[in-house]
Amino acid sequence: MIQLAHTDPCFGETVLRQETAQDFSPREALLDLSFGPERWRKTCERLRENRLPAEGLAFAAHENGVLVGTLRFWSIAAGDNHDALLLGPIAIDPRRRSCGLGGRMIRHGLYAALELGHGAVLLVGDAPYYQRFGFSRVGAENLDLPGPVDQARFLALELQPGALAGASGMVRATGAFTHDAEFLLRAA
Repeated sequence: MIQLAHTDPCFGETVLRQETAQDFSPREALLDLSFGPERWRKTCERLRENRLPAEGLAFAAHENGVLVGTLRFWSIAAGDNHDALLLGPIAIDPRRRSCGLGGRMIRHGLYAALELGHGAVLLVGDAPYYQRFGFSRVGAENLDLPGPVDQARFLALELQPGALAGASGMVRATGAFTHDAEFLLRAA
């Protein structure tokens, strides 16, 4: 397991590592704090339901043993025959926002996805924020999500040139599926 330690200019040493089962409760609390109960109604949640995160692409940031950030990627199909990842959710402890931790986690996650051979990443998020990582509407413009979404916030990034060339149609979940309710709660 790769662990990266970094001294955060705002708060001290932050360790970024693969998520573990011990992160379940603190992650859920952080997601609830960040997004509230509305997070379960979001269109992207339809692509995460009953699925496990993409192998090797669920990250936790800890400071002094306390979870302060979470980021996950999910396996999807972008239309017909275009394997991709869905980025999100990402959540940062409110006391650590605006210190660069979210950006560091996203860059780490995108690099890990590239190293694992993934070709493209989609997300729904704030375009001005995600443009700094290379996300844009290009590659997502002919894709549909399984629910309502502000198209200006539906963004794509090709990690491999041409990975989304010709992609059109519905985005579908393709990740590992499980019926084990307890395991799903811990993996969600």
